[in-house]
Amino acid sequence: MPFRTRLTEMLGIEHPIVQGGMMWVGTAEMASAVSNAGGLGIITGLTQPTPEALRKEIARCKTMTSKPFGVNLTIFPTINAPPYAEYVKVIIDSGVRIVETAGTSAAAPFIKQFKDAGCKILHKCTSIRHAKTAIRLGADVISVDGFECAGHPGEDDIGGLILLCKAFKELSVPYIASGGIGTGAGLAAALAMGADGVNMGTRFMCTVESPIHQSVKEKIVKADERDTSLIFRKFHNTARVFKNKVAVEVVSKENKPNANFDDVKDLVAGTRGRVVYDKGDIDHGIWWAGQVVGLIDDIPTCKDLVARMVGEAEEIATKRLAGLVVRPRL
Repeated sequence: MPFRTRLTEMLGIEHPIVQGGMMWVGTAEMASAVSNAGGLGIITGLTQPTPEALRKEIARCKTMTSKPFGVNLTIFPTINAPPYAEYVKVIIDSGVRIVETAGTSAAAPFIKQFKDAGCKILHKCTSIRHAKTAIRLGADVISVDGFECAGHPGEDDIGGLILLCKAFKELSVPYIASGGIGTGAGLAAALAMGADGVNMGTRFMCTVESPIHQSVKEKIVKADERDTSLIFRKFHNTARVFKNKVAVEVVSKENKPNANFDDVKDLVAGTRGRVVYDKGDIDHGIWWAGQVVGLIDDIPTCKDLVARMVGEAEEIATKRLAGLVVRPRL
């Protein structure tokens, strides 16, 4: 039986499982497969090179699923920033009403635009203090990203177990668990800690429909929980990536005295990471992966993965946990 939570009710989805935005991975194929499986699929907006390309990708996704899906837009202040306002307009004009946002205070005006258009906002945070700020800005759901997650886990180094329990005490809106989730046990645990669902990136990368090279998927299956690296620590922009030759070289270079970002920028170029996904050359560039790689041992379809996780979580909730409760004899 499906779980009914505030997330499923709010977004009109069957299962409380969200596929987070992933650069180069969150295409119409990925998003539609997750949505068709009963979760919430998400197109990664900036994977598309232009706002017009995103418009076409959203339209393409609509031909592949009749179920709800969202679009991710990560907003950071940079010197050569993408035309965020144009991406926002395309998302709204295309009729998308679920948006996953991430980023700093630079996201605030765009969150307001989305809210004014009637969008539901899922905002990614790595700390409770940032989550409270996002709620004040209008976020409807917080994605609580623990230190285990792929991408940027923040600078506080707080694991998901602590963050989720603290979120239960302090957050006023629904929240979902992100980082380290890839099994039914993880889903059950998240729900037990007050979450209304889970967000998965790395686990969905390793599915049949994921638009990345088979060699990358097989590498994930062979990996264990020690096979990720934290880069950019010295630059206070920590990122968790798969531990390959490039990641090891980046860590070595940034740990040298007087190192700066220019010493590694060519190694970490996004175009190099895209070659990994397209060609299967595991060591060509850095690529995102969370510690959940240690829990991944197969490459299922999205439908089979979601069904399996929900089934495992239901069994844990209704049998194992229920069986641990001892009622006193009267």
